Amino acid sequence: MAQQSGMQHIIEQVREKHVPDDAVGEKCWGVIYNSVEKMHSGSSHGSETVSEVLLGMPVRLLDKQGGWRRVQAPDGYVGWVSDAVRTMTESELHEYNKKEKVVVIALYAFSYEKADVKSQTVSDLVIGDMLVLKGEKGRFYRVGYPDGREAYIRQSDAKELKKWLQDMELTPESIVRVARQFMGIPYVWGGTSFKGLDCSGLTKLVYFLHGVILQRDASQQVLTGKPVDDNGNFSNLEPGDLLFFGTKATAENPKERVVHVAIYIGNRRFIHASDYVQIGSFDPADPLYDEYNAGRYLCARRIIGEVNTDGIEGVPDNAFYKP
Repeated sequence: MAQQSGMQHIIEQVREKHVPDDAVGEKCWGVIYNSVEKMHSGSSHGSETVSEVLLGMPVRLLDKQGGWRRVQAPDGYVGWVSDAVRTMTESELHEYNKKEKVVVIALYAFSYEKADVKSQTVSDLVIGDMLVLKGEKGRFYRVGYPDGREAYIRQSDAKELKKWLQDMELTPESIVRVARQFMGIPYVWGGTSFKGLDCSGLTKLVYFLHGVILQRDASQQVLTGKPVDDNGNFSNLEPGDLLFFGTKATAENPKERVVHVAIYIGNRRFIHASDYVQIGSFDPADPLYDEYNAGRYLCARRIIGEVNTDGIEGVPDNAFYKP
């Protein structure tokens, strides 16, 4: 298959799955303008949080009810957001995507009205957020938000998107290093950002920071990648492999049920979001032994080397935001 830009591939993938409601009109695309926006199961804050989308992320607009919009994220997940979207036609989105971007590389940061950290803050920012690059001033980038706001962010908190993608290395060592950055972050149901993570949110964010878009849920992620273990033979595993946990198939219940996912880090240890992001072990002699999860381990899948196979979307070269 001919290689497309990452954004164009996302556009085509999303277009195939859902058709916008007439209420959306011509502007059936959008870009998120809050640092983190929660996706809900319904059009109210009281409904369940099912996922999150980050600043600068493109979404397909499917429906509108009052101040709420039903959207589809690049991973195909669908939910409602509280209108934190700059709506666009497809041609407007293409023009927006042609603009140079910066990506936030600090776990948590702020943008400012002036090139001065003592000036008024414009918003908070989390790792993975993306903004339009408008220029530089001293040790700051001048940036633009999808909704038209302008601000300054410290260059130490961000990186030009092209450079970020060029320097990216999808290796077992890098996956483990990035995952460890989130140690201690609280477990939050539906969380996929630095502000809080559920189990598949952690695996999804770690791989997103390596230019890879995974499926949203553990039950979806287990259907992707290369099978490397189905019987607890951990000698076949490599750091960065995804580990899946749940209910094993039995004669009474022949269908296996996946409810949890972790990242293997070597030496029979894994990192996962459970209460907070922490490390567990399969080894009973290890002080970090996790008897509960060791007892419900199901299988492992390898993502590294399997990018651009079913359910694992790669971001090629420096074309992430090029139509």
